[in-house]
Amino acid sequence: MSTFKNAKKSHQKTHRERNQPSSRAHLGLLEKKKDYKLRATDYQRKQATIKSLKKKALDKNPDEFYFKMVNTRLKEGVHQNDDSPPAYSEEQLKLMQSQDLKYINYKRSTELKKIEKLKGSLHLLEGEEKPKNKHTFFVDSKKEAKSFDVAKRFNTHPSLLGRTYNRPTLDMLKTQTYQSGLDQDTVQEFAEERKKKYKELSKRIERERHLHVIAQKMEMKKLLMDKKARKKKVADETKEMAAVYKWMPQRKR
Repeated sequence: MSTFKNAKKSHQKTHRERNQPSSRAHLGLLEKKKDYKLRATDYQRKQATIKSLKKKALDKNPDEFYFKMVNTRLKEGVHQNDDSPPAYSEEQLKLMQSQDLKYINYKRSTELKKIEKLKGSLHLLEGEEKPKNKHTFFVDSKKEAKSFDVAKRFNTHPSLLGRTYNRPTLDMLKTQTYQSGLDQDTVQEFAEERKKKYKELSKRIERERHLHVIAQKMEMKKLLMDKKARKKKVADETKEMAAVYKWMPQRKR
């Protein structure tokens, strides 16, 4: 009997779903059963989600606290984590993970020695960090102050007043006793060399500052390992400084 049914099915007409009528062609393709099942499943899933959220909202205690309240913010109806800026830069984190505190202090002391050596050789004649020199003159009256000539007082040429060092007098210029004995190319070479040294000095000062911050953070991390000591955080850790803690007094026997 089953063989007869199977043979009959092989000769029956294949069922085909009708197309969209021409009068409704402006509405697009006609929805088939498989399209309806997808749409119905999606609708039921959304309704179940809404029902579950309503139940959670009704059962929620308004006085309840959880830690996500501190680190999340509601932005345009969506909860987003409040990503705080990283406390370490990439260079600081790499050094802290690979080296120890003794190595950092050793490198910092090396940089300090090189900085002092560069400062001693350059004398910071044209450095921006050097404070501007002030020379105060006292006169007897306001009339004399208005007509006061600084170049005449220093006995030098007015174009040389901006120089804070190696300023020749008029007598030296007249007698031609002030001569550098260097040609223009040599002077230019010395200027370039001085510029390179100032650039190296600024880089070494910046590197020493970074090493100092890393050493402070590692030292604080070492101190925080003592769980028995009572402490209170005063300031959070940033890229430019370590965290600041206030240590409570502890009685010693």
